Amino acid sequence: MIISRQLTRLSLAAVLVGLSLAANARSQPEQATADIRRTSFGVPHIRAENERGLGYGIGYAYAQDNLCLLANEITTVNGERSRYFGPDQFTVEERENRVSDVFFSWLNTPKAVDAFWQAQPPEIRQLMDGYVAGYNRALKERRSQGLPQQCQGDWVREITPQDLVKLTRRLLVEGGVGQFAEALAGATPPQATAQTAAPGSFQVADSRMQRFALDRGSNAVAVGSERSFNGRGMLLANPHFPWVGGMRFYQMHLTIPGKLDVMGAALPGLPMINIGFNQHLAWTHTVDSSRHFTLYRLQLDPKDATRYLLDGKSLPMQQQTVTVNVKQPDGQTRAVSHVVYSSQFGPIVQWPGKLDWDRQFAYSLRDANLDNDRVLQQWYAMNRADSLKALQASVHKIQGIPWVNTLAADDQGQTLYMNLSVVPNVNADKLAKCSDPRAGLQMIVLDGSNSACAWDIDPQAAQQGIYAADRLPQLLRKDFVQHANDSAWMANPAQPLTGFSPLISQDSQPLGLRSRFALERLATLSKAGPIAAADLQRMVLDDQVYQATQVMPDLLQFCAAGLGTDAPTLAALCDSLKTWDLRANLDSGVGFVHFQNIMEVLQQLPDVWRVGFDPEDPQHTPRGLAVDHPDVAKALREAMLVSVEQVNQAGLKADSRWGDIQVVSSGGQQTPIHGGPGTLGVYNAIQSVPRTDGKREVVSGTSYLQVVTFDDQGPQAQGLLAFSLSSDPESKYSRDQTLAFSKKQLSVLPFTEQQITADPQYQTLTLREQDEKAGKMAKQ
Repeated sequence: MIISRQLTRLSLAAVLVGLSLAANARSQPEQATADIRRTSFGVPHIRAENERGLGYGIGYAYAQDNLCLLANEITTVNGERSRYFGPDQFTVEERENRVSDVFFSWLNTPKAVDAFWQAQPPEIRQLMDGYVAGYNRALKERRSQGLPQQCQGDWVREITPQDLVKLTRRLLVEGGVGQFAEALAGATPPQATAQTAAPGSFQVADSRMQRFALDRGSNAVAVGSERSFNGRGMLLANPHFPWVGGMRFYQMHLTIPGKLDVMGAALPGLPMINIGFNQHLAWTHTVDSSRHFTLYRLQLDPKDATRYLLDGKSLPMQQQTVTVNVKQPDGQTRAVSHVVYSSQFGPIVQWPGKLDWDRQFAYSLRDANLDNDRVLQQWYAMNRADSLKALQASVHKIQGIPWVNTLAADDQGQTLYMNLSVVPNVNADKLAKCSDPRAGLQMIVLDGSNSACAWDIDPQAAQQGIYAADRLPQLLRKDFVQHANDSAWMANPAQPLTGFSPLISQDSQPLGLRSRFALERLATLSKAGPIAAADLQRMVLDDQVYQATQVMPDLLQFCAAGLGTDAPTLAALCDSLKTWDLRANLDSGVGFVHFQNIMEVLQQLPDVWRVGFDPEDPQHTPRGLAVDHPDVAKALREAMLVSVEQVNQAGLKADSRWGDIQVVSSGGQQTPIHGGPGTLGVYNAIQSVPRTDGKREVVSGTSYLQVVTFDDQGPQAQGLLAFSLSSDPESKYSRDQTLAFSKKQLSVLPFTEQQITADPQYQTLTLREQDEKAGKMAKQ
């Protein structure tokens, strides 16, 4: 009996030790392993057995190509730019460091970051954990070899999963409060002396806000079985995103055998594909025209400008103190505190002349995406979708898309358009009762003194205060759907999408010129026969300036009608317009420059069009220039004279070509870039800014370009990353695709094993985390 008891105790102890060891093993992250196989242009094809291994490979590959970029962005989203670079320097987005730091210290509090992390399912956490481990390994290896020149400093450090959460939260608010960083950081009670944002910074912020849809615009066309050359789906993805900074796409192919096989492009720090394709479907996004935030005008307590009245009751504003470490001239750092005020609707924002905080009113901003912790789950579900129906169902259920539309096509010949982003639940009736109609619909301002003006709650929605998926625009068709940053209205003119809240979509409004170009081109192609992949490529690479087709006859008529004493001055300009090919090609003449200068002025004028907008004919109106109207003629003549002066000052000659003017710089070399302003109807929308030498530097536009078709073997894709894979000017992958884009040469995107291993530039690397622990360097 005694022996029996001893054996029992020993057995029990052994069981407990075993359980303890098993639990401890489960608590330790599994040793990650990943294969990184690179093909032409360095595109990584990353394969692993699980999410942590996949993330490990993604983080390592990304750091090989964009170590400095990610390190810089992580410094930004942690609110540490003033600490390392000083408060008066600027971010890539032209935002003062001190403003950026206050904003991100407010946005990414430990509480908010932890709540986001806790909301992630295990698969997403494993992807992020792996990404962090892979990036940190690459950083350690690169540090031992010597960091690139552009990121030598103590601001470059190992990262954590929380850093990736902060990057994601920055992405989420890009379409909302992220546009109001200066207004948030500069909001102070009346007569308070502190002001974080300098007055001049608001002019830059206003310009940045106006450019938001341009810098992050996009084109998309999905063609279905009724129009495609082989009866299967086709997709053109043409996002227009920044060529630098935290919105710069990265191209990759991700595989977990039996679970995931997807290729496309992702934003920095995201261990999944944002825009891409898999075995059965392809999808893309376009920045939508929906509203993702509303402002609230607060009625202030007459006795205290930091209290506001809600339903007649005086409530105190919440005060959140954020502390930023600021580098001083002597190199030391000093902690500087700033108070961010908030109402129950959100932070107070103050924009001089627009949103003033006086003793009567203040303005609070509520951003729907601040509560969106589903965005990573959403994209991962889309990556794994095995049909168009599954993709649509995932977006209906998760509702994690922040501020973009989704267009998709599948191998069965179906196409899908969805405007299923996160939109405040404010219907037209509430808008009429709670907003000032004089403010218009560009910026929704609701009555913050009445609780009845709060966003409505739909129990069917994935998040309180947003619209449920089944109340948002979506369209499933077998001919085509298209989008170019307008409302949902004309995704397909055969089935207009109407009757939605103005916050979601507005119909009977003028279409953008890129949308009109796309609809016209698709109609022309359909008359000629089935649409082929080359037709979709040419929509972008033709570089047609659509607006020129609408107004050039009137401009040439004005030139021919007699210009009086200005004729000698304007002769060269008129000649250049006559000989211009109406495109934005590298060899297009200086007439394109004059056309841009002229239309930039005329587009701002009322009644400039010969035929005004007709909601019954939105595809063809407005058009023509009313050059017979004295005011238009006067403005046109003045614009022409100014353009001549500008072109002369820039040192341009009669034989100058667009490729001599618009360039992108990398590593001391310049690459000519075709394309032009989307506001002129150039489908290949490229944004460039003037330089002091008369050239223009590309800052955003066509980024990741893909054309996907399907056959019995699966997807057949061509495309490129216009600014190339690496942001390191010393990398061999920093200009190669840019040169291909300049020459209009799309490449096959290797997706199958046969395509990958047969690629002439094929190389492979196997990463094992256990090797890292043993101190072994990865060998290429």
